[in-house]
Amino acid sequence: MQAYLFVHFKEKKTPDGEQVYFGLSTDGFNWKQVNGGEPVLWSKLGEEGVRDHTIVRANNGKFYIFATDLSLANCFQTKYKGDWANIGREGSKCLSMWESEDLVNWSEQKLIELGDEDYGCLWAPDVIYDKANEEYVLHWSSSHASNNFGHKAIYYSRTKDFESFTKPQMLCRKDGSGIIDSAIYEENGSYYRFLKSEIDPAGIILQKGKTLTGEYTRIEAFDVEMAKLGHSAYEAPTAFKLANGQWCLLLDFFGVEGAGQGYVPFVADDIESGRFIRSDESFNFPYGFKHGTVLPITLEEYERIKQFTF
Repeated sequence: MQAYLFVHFKEKKTPDGEQVYFGLSTDGFNWKQVNGGEPVLWSKLGEEGVRDHTIVRANNGKFYIFATDLSLANCFQTKYKGDWANIGREGSKCLSMWESEDLVNWSEQKLIELGDEDYGCLWAPDVIYDKANEEYVLHWSSSHASNNFGHKAIYYSRTKDFESFTKPQMLCRKDGSGIIDSAIYEENGSYYRFLKSEIDPAGIILQKGKTLTGEYTRIEAFDVEMAKLGHSAYEAPTAFKLANGQWCLLLDFFGVEGAGQGYVPFVADDIESGRFIRSDESFNFPYGFKHGTVLPITLEEYERIKQFTF
């Protein structure tokens, strides 16, 4: 039996919301807050706020958290003059990173500089292990000077040790639309990539590829299910396999102000079908988890986190 860790932030207008929070579940359906619903890690570097978290279990026995170096509470009205376009072009060229061997004791925060003057803000990192090359692919979305900082694309860097990273390359771009919030999973030798498309369609899409960094094609059955939502305000896909073999996809709904925001669950018998059915009644969250990632953990790890006060 396994459990799950959800690393996320809270959509608050104060600096404490844009920090690292943990949620725990033993079944993937019913979630509990950790540390009394308070942050487990605080950003003290860069903009002193972090969003869009991901976590990976590495082969070296360590865990790594990455996040966007961005604080709306600290910087939106001042540094960025209340304009998201300014963030996209002038935001941080770094990602925040923490590492741990036990999910309880974490290193000091590091800023990993991956972008240069040709990149806008580095948004929403995620990580997948590339078995063929025995290294990790860290991917994120950015605007870029190559199209005058217009529609965002997905870029990636490779690392074997999370200390040195290769020069970024483009992973994918969509004609006529920005794409953000990439999440990639391997299943039965194929790769499945969730993206948020900003135009045509405005919403989440799912693609399938034979190789991690090669060509992908749309899974149309997924488009059919997404069209039933009747709203495009979903982002930040994260997916994981349930104990019964089904796949759970979580999408972050941002279409209202305040407490109505947060993750909405969808379940599919298999990821290849793309038929993710909205399943709110089967899930329970203590509050609206915002843009994060779910990591399968052991029951021993679950108990260790649950009993620790950060």
